[in-house]
Order: sequence, then C-alpha cells, then structure tokens
Amino acid sequence: MGLLDAPSRFLFFTGKGGVGKTALACATAIRLADAGRRVLLVSTDPASNLDEMLGVPLSLHPSQVPGVARLSALNIDPDQAAANYRQRALAPYRLSWTPQQLGALEEQLSGACTVEIAAFDEFAGLLAGDELSQAFDHIVFDTAPTGHTLRLLRLPAAWTEFLESNTRGASCLGPHAGLKTHQERFAAALTALTDPERSTVVLVTRADRAALREAERTSAELEALGIEHQQLVANAVFTATVREDRIAVALEARGRRALAEMPARLRALPCLEVPLRSYNMVGLAALRSLFEDEVPAPAPAQVVSTAVSLPPLCTLVDEIASAGHGLVMVMGKGGVGKTTIAAAVAVELARRGHAVHLSTTDPAAHVASTLGEEVPQLKLSRIDPAVETKAYTDHLMALRGKDLDADARALLAEDLRSPCNEEVAVFGAFSRLVSEAKHGFVVLDTAPTGHTLLLLDATGAYHRQIVQGYTTEHAGRVVTPLMRLRDPAHTKILIVALAETTPVSEAAQLQTDLRRAEIEPYAWVINSSLAAAGSADPLLQRRIAHELEQIKRVQDEYARRVVIVPWSPEEPVGRARLLQLVSPGSDVK
Repeated sequence: MGLLDAPSRFLFFTGKGGVGKTALACATAIRLADAGRRVLLVSTDPASNLDEMLGVPLSLHPSQVPGVARLSALNIDPDQAAANYRQRALAPYRLSWTPQQLGALEEQLSGACTVEIAAFDEFAGLLAGDELSQAFDHIVFDTAPTGHTLRLLRLPAAWTEFLESNTRGASCLGPHAGLKTHQERFAAALTALTDPERSTVVLVTRADRAALREAERTSAELEALGIEHQQLVANAVFTATVREDRIAVALEARGRRALAEMPARLRALPCLEVPLRSYNMVGLAALRSLFEDEVPAPAPAQVVSTAVSLPPLCTLVDEIASAGHGLVMVMGKGGVGKTTIAAAVAVELARRGHAVHLSTTDPAAHVASTLGEEVPQLKLSRIDPAVETKAYTDHLMALRGKDLDADARALLAEDLRSPCNEEVAVFGAFSRLVSEAKHGFVVLDTAPTGHTLLLLDATGAYHRQIVQGYTTEHAGRVVTPLMRLRDPAHTKILIVALAETTPVSEAAQLQTDLRRAEIEPYAWVINSSLAAAGSADPLLQRRIAHELEQIKRVQDEYARRVVIVPWSPEEPVGRARLLQLVSPGSDVK
C-alpha cells in the first residue's frame, strides 16, 4: 500500500460519507506509529467520531492514544475553535471600545462563518508548520464528507485572495487585522497542500456507483485546486461464500459491477481494495486488523433470526401525508442513505397525488441521479452555493449600491467577495424552502451532519437577531425559520442511520444537538438493513448479529418512533425501486 510504504508528511482521507474514512485514517495512523513514526491524527469533521473509534476523549489539543506509542490525536472542535478565535479578535479592542461596540462585534462573530474560519485557522496552522505540528513526522487528517472537505481545502486560496485584494479593511468578520496577520499561514498552507512531496489525498470509496461518482468529482475538483497527488482505496469490498444465498450473491455482484464500471479518472490512480469485515471498526484491535487478512470464523451453529419487528417506511408517509402540507427534513451521518430515503418519501407523496418539492442542501447533490427520471407531481431543485452566492451578491449590489458613490460601491463589492457570504446566501435559500412548506410538501435532503449543523447554527443566529429586535406590538406576528423548524405541525425531521455502532452514535449526537435547539426529531429510519433482508452467508450473519444489537440500542435508548428499510438486492434508483423501499413487497405503481 503506497501510502504506508512511502507516506508523505500530510495524508488526507476524504470521500462520500459512510465509506470508512475515519477507520482507514485511524488504521493508517496506527500502522505508521507502530512502525516507529511520530504521528498526529486530526479530525476536521464537525461531527467527528474519532473519540469513539479510539476509545479516548479528545479535544482541540493533542492527546496521547493509550495502547499506541508515538500516536496522538485531536479534534478540531469548531465551537471551541470559534470561542478561542472570538477572544483573540476582541482582545485588541477591549480597552478602547465601549461595551456597546464590543457587544456588536461579538454578535457579528457569532455566526457559522466564524465557526468555519476559526476551524480553518487551526487546520492551516498544522499545514503551515506551527510549533505544534513540528513535533510529528506525519499528520493524518480524517476529514468531513466530501462537500465540506472541498470547501475547507478551497479556503487557503479563497482567504489568501480576499485578504490580498482587501485594501479597505472590510469583512463580514468585522475588523480583520488579527486575521490578516495569519495571511502568511494561509499561503503556507496552500503551498503544502499542492506539494506532491508533502501531501497525499486518499480518496476513499465503497464498491458503490454513487460513492465512485463522488470520488471522481472530488478528484477533478482537487486537481483544479492544484492538489494532484491522489490515491484511491475501495473499502468494504464483499465476496460471498455461500453461492446459494440470494442476498450475499447480489451484494457481491453490485459491488463488482460498480468497480468494473469505475470512471476512467479513478482507474488512473493507485488503488487498494480493503475487504468487508465482519466486525465494527471500533477499538484498537479492530483498527489494527483492518489491513490484515481476516481469519474466517466458523459459520454460526444456526442462522441468526432476522425477525425485526419494526414497521416499514410507509407508516411514516401515512402520517406525513395526512397533514396535506409540511416540511420533511432528512438528516444523518454521511453515507447512511439520506438521499435515497428523501427521494423515496417524495416519490410516494407524489404518487398519492400531492405536489412535492424535493430539494437538497448537500454539495454532492445526488438527488437527480437517484430519481433517474421525471416524476409527475414532483419538482426537483438544489441549493447550489455558487448560484445562491452570486444571486445574493447581485441583489445586494443592486439594492444597497444604487445610491452609493464609486468608492462606497467598491467597498461594498469588496466586502461581498468574502468567502463567508456563501453561508448567508445558502441560509436565505434554505429559509425560502422552510416557508414554502406552508402551502405544500417540501422534502429536504440535507448535507451530512456537520455541514447541516452549521446551517442550523446560522438559522439560530438569525432567530436571535430577529428576537432581539422584537417589540411588544410585533412579537406575536413574526415567525422565523427556526420557529417553523420547532413546530411539529410544520416540520418533521427524519434521522436516518445504519444499524452500526458509529452511525447510531452520530445520529444520537445529532438528536441531542437538535433538542438543544428545541427541535424534536419526528422519527428514526434504520436504512439498508441486512437483518431485515436476511442472509445465510457466515460473514453477513455476523454483521446481522451486530445489527440486531444496534437496532435494540436505538429502540431502547434513543428513538420514540422507528421504522426499518431492508437492504435491496437492486440498486434503489428510479421511481419503481424507490416505491419498493417505502412498501417492500407491494405492487404500487
């Protein structure tokens, strides 16, 4: 494996959510540390589960991983990074500004864009060779799902360009003198990223068409950024051992077919196949064995019972449809099948005669390819950050700039070039969808958890700003997007998870974050369940046993309402197959 035989100093593991980036990043870091290298393992995912994988609580500072000499790990916690950043930004003004001025600046620094730039500042320091990074031979980055990571990797160039061209001090972050002192770090980070001797991006995929398409798109976008040193890992490749088992043979065939049809761009990259394991990738023993040959365990004495007493997805659609309108938000960890579930719910609502708007906030945007065809009564759209940012910028220039002189217009245009304005623009588009659900059905396929939480943070910041301006006269008439998200008659949030340890844990954390914002999830969807499909293959039998443990965990500890969707032998693409997910075995047309 090239990345282990001759590893570069910086290793980035990226890919579609749920492909196994964290497991592979951990296994690589452990292997390098066991070989005598000093290694720092870093998560840049706002919804990191690195702590659970390694069995050690992590923070913004390196922690030694027990049981692995020379390995340390940290989470770039966006909220903590933002708190630290705010303190640094406010410090120069505390003695000279009034409390009112400081309060206004602190409010300006409370949005999701501050969270993003603060987390990026920590990331850039590691690449630029800050004192912390100098203690290690290798830094292994476990990144967020692809869309979030591409945004992160674009920031060195985006902020470098913005700061170089910004001569007037304008910024949506307020006075950015403190930020400007880091301009050299941003440039150094960009240099490190594009140096093939120092940086390697490992594109992680599964033997799955959607994951491979996203890997291809990511590879092209990275190359456009100047990041050309790439490798490919096809993770969790399954080989059936019981050829008479329909589910096992279908699972293998789908994977082999996807790999055989791999895009040409990916074929040109060095590639490693890692077999599907029968156990969950949690704990040092499991992670150390990931790159080893698994010793086949004997088949169970009897086939594990797959009697899963959970209702199908159609029971939720029955309840959702009864209201005649509303917002359905489908949320969860990357790779759990949010897009598929969102499309299935939308198609079923349309089949019942309802007008439905299916949209997505996910930068990967696989909704159109999942539908595969036009569906009567169903409108399809995407919140495209680039399109929304341009529309937002053009609108403000026309609205605010029409009466300004040339210098003032130049100042406004300069401020609107800030990378932070993307957050504001995307939030505006999201808010319009939330409001549209007053008059029809809107089904929203959200980005992977961390990216979605940043969007909800922006929603909360807007709500606080509006509420602070309430007067007694208007208090009862103003309805913010957050208020609609909190209203169960308007919004139903479906949390999608696989019956595996990490997706369930991350879904539980998402539920906690939502409840902290006073948003109550409507139901959990256990997706793509082998336990519900059934199999006699020994490896799949062991995975089914683990699934049953996690399904019980969801029922006992987390979910008030749970439905289950079996793993499908046919790829769930197109109207007919999506309808089968809603009502398995039915003959709906």
